[in-house]
Amino acid sequence: MKAQIAALQKRYEEITHRLCEPDVLADAALYRALTRESKELEPVVAAADAYTAAERAVREAQALLDDPATDREMRGLAQQEITDNEARLSQLSEQIRRMLLPRDPNDDRNVIMEIRGGAGGEESALFAASLYRMYSMYAAARGWRLEPVSQSPTPLGGLKEISFLISGEGAYSRLKYESGGHRVQRVPETESSGRIHTSAATVAVLPEAQEVEVTINPADLKIDTFRSSGAGGQHINKTDSAIRITHLPTGMVVECQDERSQFKNKDKAMRVLRARLYEREREKQQASIAADRKSQVGSGDRSDRIRTYNFPQGRVTDHRIGLTLYKIDAVMNGDLDEIIDALITAEQTEKIRHAGETQP
Repeated sequence: MKAQIAALQKRYEEITHRLCEPDVLADAALYRALTRESKELEPVVAAADAYTAAERAVREAQALLDDPATDREMRGLAQQEITDNEARLSQLSEQIRRMLLPRDPNDDRNVIMEIRGGAGGEESALFAASLYRMYSMYAAARGWRLEPVSQSPTPLGGLKEISFLISGEGAYSRLKYESGGHRVQRVPETESSGRIHTSAATVAVLPEAQEVEVTINPADLKIDTFRSSGAGGQHINKTDSAIRITHLPTGMVVECQDERSQFKNKDKAMRVLRARLYEREREKQQASIAADRKSQVGSGDRSDRIRTYNFPQGRVTDHRIGLTLYKIDAVMNGDLDEIIDALITAEQTEKIRHAGETQP
């Protein structure tokens, strides 16, 4: 771990110096990338510095204990200093181990969330609407932006399904734990006898697909020039300014003859080709996301659940970690941090345990 920390500290110092260099200041994209990396490394470096300071404090206090000239009162203070800093070292060691765990590459992405009513008819649709409200309030509390994409409302104010985009720092890193079946136990407003109903809804949390960087190999292009046949005057009809580009691997053909300049027509045609290739890759990503969503949402049955919201008892139970909170009103109003923080801690603890088991 110490070697890993030393490497990160060295990288942090390198970035700090690089951010002051003229070539970096002149390159907005590079400056943003280095600033983002510096921000990610800063907490690790701060924890490592605190660990080093605690180690130094222990050594200095031990030196006092080892000195025969140290009086009784000072020995007591030195011993307390050692006890306090050893506890601090243990705490910092655990904190640093968690920080050094491999990050989910999707954690910095925005998310697309989809909620669908499951078993329970109209009550499940009303519960889906309650979940949407809960996530809306959570997003607002975190300073995230929520944009509805599509929804299917019911006559009583429920939602058969809804999809929406949440954008903001750390959105996927926290909301990814919400994927799965959610179960509710409550007395519906439409229930005249006061009988408790159980219904369900499913939630899928998908990382928003990043733009595909389209790289076109010039060897994959067949470029033909020809004389424009459309309107444009005598000049256009006398010169081979029109461009036809064929992308050989896909068979896509793009023509452009709007401009009098062959160079401008080629530039436009390449922009169209890149856009078409990007759309092709985006469709592949969407197909992959659709398969991911299908695996996430499960069957929608009452038994397929990650969390239960029991209104008569005022409790919310997350079955993955056995956590029960008796604050259902606060949770339904978007107070999700306690649950999500516990899920993050449980996942990190499991990763640390697994890493320890796999080390030789």
